[in-house]
Amino acid sequence: MHIAVVIYDRCQFKKCNYECRTYCPPVRMGIDTVVITEKGYPRIIEELCEGCGICVHKCPFEAIKIVGLPEELQEDLVHQYGENGFRLYRLPAIQKDKVIGLLGPNGVGKTTTLNILSGALIPNLGNYERELTWDEVIEHFSGSSLADYFSKIRDGELRTALKPQYVDKIPRVFKGNVKELLKKVDEEGRLEEISTLLGLENSLNRDVDKLSGGELQSVAIAATLLKNADVYFFDEPSSYLDIAQRLNIARIIKELARKSIVFVVEHDLAIMDFLADVIHILYGSEGAYGIVSQIRATRNAINAYLEGYLREENIRFREWKIEFTEHPPKKRVDLPTLISWPYLEKSYENFRLEVHPGEIKIGEVIGVVGPNATGKTTFVKLLAGVLKPDKGEIEENVKVSYKPQYIKPEFEGTVEELLMSVLKERMSSGFFKAEVMHPLNIRHIMHKEVQDLSGGEMQRLAIAIALGLEADLYLIDEPSAYLDSNQRMIAAKVIRRVMENTGKSALVVDHDVYFIDIVADNIMVFGGEPSLHGVGRGPYDMREGMNLFLRDVGITFRRDKDTRRPRINNPGSYTDREQKSRGEYYYA
Repeated sequence: MHIAVVIYDRCQFKKCNYECRTYCPPVRMGIDTVVITEKGYPRIIEELCEGCGICVHKCPFEAIKIVGLPEELQEDLVHQYGENGFRLYRLPAIQKDKVIGLLGPNGVGKTTTLNILSGALIPNLGNYERELTWDEVIEHFSGSSLADYFSKIRDGELRTALKPQYVDKIPRVFKGNVKELLKKVDEEGRLEEISTLLGLENSLNRDVDKLSGGELQSVAIAATLLKNADVYFFDEPSSYLDIAQRLNIARIIKELARKSIVFVVEHDLAIMDFLADVIHILYGSEGAYGIVSQIRATRNAINAYLEGYLREENIRFREWKIEFTEHPPKKRVDLPTLISWPYLEKSYENFRLEVHPGEIKIGEVIGVVGPNATGKTTFVKLLAGVLKPDKGEIEENVKVSYKPQYIKPEFEGTVEELLMSVLKERMSSGFFKAEVMHPLNIRHIMHKEVQDLSGGEMQRLAIAIALGLEADLYLIDEPSAYLDSNQRMIAAKVIRRVMENTGKSALVVDHDVYFIDIVADNIMVFGGEPSLHGVGRGPYDMREGMNLFLRDVGITFRRDKDTRRPRINNPGSYTDREQKSRGEYYYA
């Protein structure tokens, strides 16, 4: 069978000549395979479509997908958004006492899956013209564990709690302080306990709209944990959190799974590996369809995801592998200095940042790691000239391009209009198109309104704009937030290639250890007491810096024997103790 999908947010029918209809062979023979709706969008009648794919190649906005799928999948159709809309096939297994991970790229149905399992969305089983009842859904799944699960959802016997994906939207829907928000969902009087577990004691009396991204994430997780539920869903719980906080959250969620059903969507592969007991891989085509694979043990699932091939199902869902190289850390090359700084201090009412002397050389990429609220973003702003230090002075006159941590879409207009307004000259550059625009997949969002972009789309756009500006030093703050695992690897390689090919320098702040390992030549380490006193040191070479950073966090990494990807060692395990005794926390 083949399915026809029209991606409506790409379709710009007012700017085309309906090439999808004009060049369709059946239409040219008098068969109305493609018709134009009252709203102006094309509608493809799948029963009449030959699946030739000419419309796919002729559409100037890549808004049409014709996909061939196995016939047997038709019986596994769970939900469809309209006639030519996105389709989800199959659902995850329900297992108690285990953390069930959902791993896959953006746009293949992970959030739809969570909405169905949480009871927020009744699956229509492909009957998109009317809303089905739970009874019809239960009958469809009769004989499976899902029938019993949906019966309990229907009868109110299963309570669910969902942590949303985009925590930065919380201030838009709630005004007030954190304590007021959490009291509304505290069903068992556990506010003090959960606040202590998540380190929120100092944030309880602060207004929600004054919180950082990491604090908003912790508040969202706290609000989920405070609900007395039978099934918990965590959609990207690690965004904006530092690695120590991510591990803490992982341990809390693992403990929660002992008494509840727990599902987690996560793109930090190191954390997913540490957190999940079993994993379903979701694969498909962005915006067109998604398929939930059979359940796998965590290590096998992540390795299969990296390879892009499901051996048991004989499915290749990605043409290329995500590869890790067990490279020895590079020594700092003796290159000319681009910018240096003496001892710096910057003080606020309740926070003081110290930065030890250091320098960035021409052509190198510096990774910046450390706990949240220790001054990493403040240091970036000092280098960018957005802030002035209280002690010390940065004398070099260096042109800077700065991608902030939090991106607010204030521009009114399309992505194309925004790019033309800030990168007009670069837009005609073959290098910029090939090395930045194409791998970051910007062409698919060119005609979307900036205000309508998802978190991942906005992040890719912000990275492209930052790299497109003419500068000597590129300051890129948390580029991995809201990107899926594939996109993170691509973004890291894009940043590296741009610096290597242009001879420019970059400072990249991120909490994803895989991302930093791929993108950075050398590393700065921040520590201190979060929210009170921050200390920045370095740059160090990668071995020294990673050892210093992970020693403070108290974790070690080993390499997977098949893929060479870094894996977090269980604290206290033989490998963990042995590596700590040698002082090798990452490059063992």
